[in-house]
Amino acid sequence: MNTRSPLAAFAAFALSLTPLVAAHAALPKGARAPDFSAQGALGGKPFSFNLKQALKRGPVVLYFYPKAFTQGCTLEAHAFADASADFAKAGATVVGMSNDDVATLTRFSTEACRDKFAVASATPALIKAYDVDLQQGGKSTGLTDRTSYVIAPDGKITLVHSDMDYRDHVKLTLAAVQAMHHAHH
Repeated sequence: MNTRSPLAAFAAFALSLTPLVAAHAALPKGARAPDFSAQGALGGKPFSFNLKQALKRGPVVLYFYPKAFTQGCTLEAHAFADASADFAKAGATVVGMSNDDVATLTRFSTEACRDKFAVASATPALIKAYDVDLQQGGKSTGLTDRTSYVIAPDGKITLVHSDMDYRDHVKLTLAAVQAMHHAHH
């Protein structure tokens, strides 16, 4: 006879899932975001991004996506573009990151991002630093997974959303930067 309460059984089950969640958790909320510089494009023009410089202007939404011009990534870029005025009103900079080359990102910045926000090339070192390596069968694909970070001006990560379904990334990151904006105004 099992003498554990349903709550204890649920807690044991939840704890058994912890390694699965941690393996896909990316960097945790509260961690310091690794500083970096990257090359990319904004509105079809070359663009250099430096996290430390961007944070001087306000929070940064750094969203990693697997591959430019794939269906989910294009839809996600459209959603960020549609919300770009709301992000700007909250004082936030949005930057999309993938391991695509700058020539591909130059086209993507105009066609999918609709000239509204920058995209930049994530190097293997940056993918590792942000723990966004897309794995398949336990091996790296060289691509990034779909993870969004909201980084406060002090460099601390205030929101992490890691989900291959693109649909909640804009809603959750926008809510986080709006809450940050309202707390400071």
